[in-house]
Amino acid sequence: MPTPAAAADFALRPSSGSGRSVVVLGAGIAGLVAAYELRQAGYDVTLLEARDRAGGRAWTIRGNDRIVQNDRPLQQASFSDGLYFNAGPARIPSWHHVILGYARRLNVPLETFVNSQLATGWDFGGKVRRGRQMVYDLHGRMGELLAKAIDQHALDSAMPKDELGAFRQFLQFYASLDDKGVYRPVGSSGYSAWPEGYAHPPVPIDPLTLKDILPSRGAAFPQIFDSIIDMQPTMLQPVGGMDRIAHAIYEQVKPSVRFNEPVTAICREGKRVRIEHRGGVTRADYAVVTLPGHLLARIPNDFSPAKNAALKNLNYLKSAKVAFEAPRFWEAEGIYGGLAWTDRLNENVIYPSDHHHAPRGVLVGAYVAGWTHQDTPEAFTKQPIAEQIRISRDSIEALHPGKSQLLQGPVAVNWGQVPYSEGVGALWGDGPAEIGPRGAQYSELLRPEGPIVFAGEHLSYVGLWQEGSAMSAHEALKLIQSMAAEKAGKAAAA
Repeated sequence: MPTPAAAADFALRPSSGSGRSVVVLGAGIAGLVAAYELRQAGYDVTLLEARDRAGGRAWTIRGNDRIVQNDRPLQQASFSDGLYFNAGPARIPSWHHVILGYARRLNVPLETFVNSQLATGWDFGGKVRRGRQMVYDLHGRMGELLAKAIDQHALDSAMPKDELGAFRQFLQFYASLDDKGVYRPVGSSGYSAWPEGYAHPPVPIDPLTLKDILPSRGAAFPQIFDSIIDMQPTMLQPVGGMDRIAHAIYEQVKPSVRFNEPVTAICREGKRVRIEHRGGVTRADYAVVTLPGHLLARIPNDFSPAKNAALKNLNYLKSAKVAFEAPRFWEAEGIYGGLAWTDRLNENVIYPSDHHHAPRGVLVGAYVAGWTHQDTPEAFTKQPIAEQIRISRDSIEALHPGKSQLLQGPVAVNWGQVPYSEGVGALWGDGPAEIGPRGAQYSELLRPEGPIVFAGEHLSYVGLWQEGSAMSAHEALKLIQSMAAEKAGKAAAA
């Protein structure tokens, strides 16, 4: 089931935090949500953030923003006014009710993010074809094979006769089959001559073979992309950049936030917590730690050996993005938002879903996350920034011949080298689609260390999403609320 809509109404008991203090580490989504809810309940909150901005991995790059990365040259964006690049998350599923609830509560306007657009190119095996042809020719070819199996009685033992007849009839409609069960394109895949006025009828494009459609395992992934629960329409984005949600929460907690305060030690002091950081020491009754686990493991602490071992063994995805500014040449080809796919190292091209028909836009020329092969992020990110930009530019040229010369102001973000992140999210089991039990390591990471509780996307089953960060923060706050109530009960009994 999706996140319950009621989860958007999370709140601690009013005034339950009166007289109590909490230090929150990290001003990403988890930390911001924790600080917001704690302040609403009357807690005295201090939020420490190592960066000079809020949002964490929800990072939107604009104008002349600087892009600082470990062991990479400094870059400076040059996007025109009003343009932006979502270097981190780019979309929000419609069932992510918690993060969307904060957008609604704090009046952050949203618009549709076009995730699926079959006019885009799919570049596999050195051949560029429209997504619509790859998708609907696969329907046709698979339907053709099933119809043949039915007609040859190969499925007689698998389905009752009346069901086989009904299914055979459905295939004819679903896969555009003729009376003999042969795939005959009727236009879903596109046309070699498009319909025009007067005496200009359309001519359906010649169908592809299965070998053309599925030249490699990587080419299969876009075929099932929309079936992933997180990628199903309708997808959403905040107007003006993904960081607008984080910024709206930050505005509510601003008095509590201290930027440029990397943490240098975390420990307990009696029944309270002591946090050492660049500007000094902060003591509080409780702490909410939202730092990425693999970075938290490097900070001196008095956690249990089991906790530190669990933190050290986390594996973080090191994805990358490259973006360009350009006149919107893709719209002349009928592309309004959506993704192009490729077996080149850049993997993915994302077309902007906002301000259609504006003079210019930001084209994401690479989104490398292991979409087509698990080794692609490592292969791409080990390249120099200039080479990453060249790979992305060449890919766009293959998709739009003659247009790469229009690309300007490239920037590249390699998340494995972004300070205080060093990755976009934790990978569990077989990757983001893994939904099975996570075992002892995960259970250990969920446990508080006395008055210290933990949150972050890595502590949720909605990993790699802002939703998981927000939901894990809610769970951490429930622990603090329970601890505070228990302490109050003991005090009253005494």
